Amino acid sequence: MITNFFIPELNNHDVQELWFQQDGTTCHTARATIDLLKDTFGDRLISRFGPVNWPPRSCDLTPLDYFLWGYAKSLVYADKPQTLDHLEDNIRRVIVDIRPQMLEKVIENWTSRLDYIRASRGSPMPEIIFKM
Repeated sequence: MITNFFIPELNNHDVQELWFQQDGTTCHTARATIDLLKDTFGDRLISRFGPVNWPPRSCDLTPLDYFLWGYAKSLVYADKPQTLDHLEDNIRRVIVDIRPQMLEKVIENWTSRLDYIRASRGSPMPEIIFKM
């Protein structure tokens, strides 16, 4: 996916200021993957074994983890899709239906999480901070 889709798509954009962050999953941190991402992003790679280490408890920090996957999954599987085509249609529909106002709220929540982490000097978050 990275070599066939992601990197070619990046060629259509200015990525000089773009940072790339991924979790520490083994397939994400294979030597070939990390080398490819380092070649593309240089020091702007946040990953286990990357120039900037993946922060502990970071699922508290990333909107994809604390919001999007759970939200999308709850809607995608609501009608119990029985075929791959049905599942793919549901995924497309759910993603397209996400409204800018919802994403603005997610970003507001994300910044409050970052403020909390800065103030607590990186300690764990004692409770989930999420407001819709």
